[in-house]
Amino acid sequence: MRPKRSHHCSRCGHCVRRMDHHCPWINNCVGEDNHWLFLQLCFYTELLTCYTLMFSFFHYYYFLPLKKRNLDLFVVRHELAIMRLAAFMGVTMLVGITGLFYTQLIGIITDTTSIEKMSNCCEEISRPRKPWQQTFSEVFGTRWKILWFIPFRQRQPLRVPYHFANHV
Repeated sequence: MRPKRSHHCSRCGHCVRRMDHHCPWINNCVGEDNHWLFLQLCFYTELLTCYTLMFSFFHYYYFLPLKKRNLDLFVVRHELAIMRLAAFMGVTMLVGITGLFYTQLIGIITDTTSIEKMSNCCEEISRPRKPWQQTFSEVFGTRWKILWFIPFRQRQPLRVPYHFANHV
């Protein structure tokens, strides 16, 4: 008998509680035990992509005056082309990760997984709504909001009140 809100992954071959999706980038299912780590991965990837893009644009504007002075230099022309390509790839990655991070945050706020959204696309979910602070605390394993951003800690399951508990 499987617990409520669990799903059997056909790729992994095992059941995952509160399974959101099977992620090909981490080659694992994103579920109750590692959803907070996936959110941190998206957040820090987004942060580092912004940081890299900022330095790429600074570097690009530094090299533009060099291009005007040294038109014959092979390195300057090709480095500008590589920086333009890297900036395009960075913006593309930032847009993709931002979209993924946004959908994950909306799923946490509404307390639904991607699989539940696909199966109940037109129906209203019948379980009671929880406050967003409680759903974030359940995902991250702590009520201390500053600890949500620290990746080097252990997640402890929270004790959920009886009327919000998922029963078998």
